[in-house]
Amino acid sequence: MFAILRAPAATAVSPQWRVHFHPMYSPASHHATRRLGPIGVLMAFSLTACYPTFNWRELRPEGTPLQALLPCKPETAERTVPLGGAPTVLHMHSCKTGDLTFALAWANADAATVPTLLSDWQRASLTAIRVDPALHTDPALRWNATVSGATQVQGIKTQGTNPQGQPVQAQAVYFTRGAQVFQAAIYGAASDEVSTTFFDGLKLP
Repeated sequence: MFAILRAPAATAVSPQWRVHFHPMYSPASHHATRRLGPIGVLMAFSLTACYPTFNWRELRPEGTPLQALLPCKPETAERTVPLGGAPTVLHMHSCKTGDLTFALAWANADAATVPTLLSDWQRASLTAIRVDPALHTDPALRWNATVSGATQVQGIKTQGTNPQGQPVQAQAVYFTRGAQVFQAAIYGAASDEVSTTFFDGLKLP
């Protein structure tokens, strides 16, 4: 995703690692649980606890000094898009868990084009969720994002519409180190704990 969200075909990465930890309740499953007995139920809960919805792990994208945390195993992809007035290769990592999509992307740029690339990226991301791209400078959409070691940091938080026409919340941070530009985003209604863990995990040592 925010590696530029566009139409469904242009979604950054379509996550395929979807582990379902809480199956839908049904009478059959209820009776099956009763047949397990106390020890069987205890074992079942123990196994579930081994596979939490948010299984945080460290990610260090090759070619960058970035350290990040993701709560699920990511897919990776590359795409060339027009940013900063030139074709730009986006390197993307994305995964989905707990009805949330987590995305991390980065690109190399010429130092002189970094400000334009940042602006273009934010505008394209807003357009992808059907939000007026001119609002990328609106203070109402800004949030106080910080990334340790970054030269520039800009946060955007808003609600838009996904390609299926459903409302979607988006919270993203755009940041730079030298001529490298990064974006990290969550799509969906993330709790404060989840969003804090994700965004505080971003570091450029």
